Amino acid sequence: MIRRWNLVLLWLASCASLILLPAFGGTVAAGGENTLSAEELAEGWVLLFDGETLFGWQPASKADWKVAEGVISASQGEPGLLVTTSQFADFMLKVDFRAAEGTNSGVFLRTPPKPGPDDVAARCYELNIAPPTNPFPTGSFVRRKRCEAAHQGADWQTVEVTAAGGDFAVKLNGTTVLRYTDARPVLRGPVGLQFNTGKIEFRNVKLKPLGMKSLFNGKDLAGWKIHPENKSRWTVTPEGWIHLRDGRGQLESEGQYADFTLQLEVFVNGKSLNSGVFFRSIPGEFWNGYESQIHNGYKSGDRTQPVDCGTGGIFRRQNARKVVANDKEWFSKTIHADGSHMAVWVNGYQVSDWTDTRPPADNPRKGQRLKAGTIIVQGHDPTTDFYFRNLRIVELPSIQGVR
Repeated sequence: MIRRWNLVLLWLASCASLILLPAFGGTVAAGGENTLSAEELAEGWVLLFDGETLFGWQPASKADWKVAEGVISASQGEPGLLVTTSQFADFMLKVDFRAAEGTNSGVFLRTPPKPGPDDVAARCYELNIAPPTNPFPTGSFVRRKRCEAAHQGADWQTVEVTAAGGDFAVKLNGTTVLRYTDARPVLRGPVGLQFNTGKIEFRNVKLKPLGMKSLFNGKDLAGWKIHPENKSRWTVTPEGWIHLRDGRGQLESEGQYADFTLQLEVFVNGKSLNSGVFFRSIPGEFWNGYESQIHNGYKSGDRTQPVDCGTGGIFRRQNARKVVANDKEWFSKTIHADGSHMAVWVNGYQVSDWTDTRPPADNPRKGQRLKAGTIIVQGHDPTTDFYFRNLRIVELPSIQGVR
């Protein structure tokens, strides 16, 4: 009876998480700028721009990129891109932009950091922001396809792009204005915001990975292995969640993955409990992979001072810059690994951005491991008490922005 009541309370917490979006130290109603709604969070969206910093971005030119009042802007300097440190493959991307009169700018997809004049026709995709008099007005793919129906206003505009392999669809303010198919597509690369001529502003930069496949069927642990030295208890609840108790132990995927995006939801059923998700793990070995930490503790009431790396940190490599999640509330994690670069979002907010610059090695404890490996969910110690649900993954194509 006690267990059933605990599950009822957990179910109520689950319902609450669909109404309110967990944020930094509490719950806030969704709907502000540079935030995710509960629906977006449940669908797997992440914020590429946190509204405060350029964390997760790097300038590729000497333009005056800056952040103020929740807006990324540039108005002078060397034309070029501000690019994400992560590479993406198939996705939906939403961006709000505001362009001064006469501005010529753009949003680049699957792009090298410094594309040349001819690269937009072969090595990336430039979604133009330009006046109607431009050969490729707003909504067009420069040197690929002109948009005839778009209309750009003087205030904030919203562009949404779906990129799936070589198929692209562009919406401007909710109206589809362009469809384009590339027979020889660029399959992977960063997202870039362009400064070219005239002042340009961006906000609400959001991305949803496409092609996610379930890693857990919600019924049993098919597709997973329990380590023979396991002391943890693994069960599947009637609600279709994995319940992990006690430790030490690990649940290991049968599949192996190198470059991927992994998403899951976690409930910490206690105060400052410890767990983690390992990836590119050496199959069969105990806790031997890169670890994305799960620990919601922080010091002196300061969420920028995580305890034991913090949820979303890369354990022993880079601490989470902020503890976003709360114990006793469902939260989401997005773990993204492309080559030597790794990034983690918690509740859609990017908390880590790390590149492994160590010499190559098969063992990730000793060096940079790019080889495919298993996913491991960790049972840390006898106090362990966690729930996991909605585990899903998509592998990234091997081609990195080059035909």
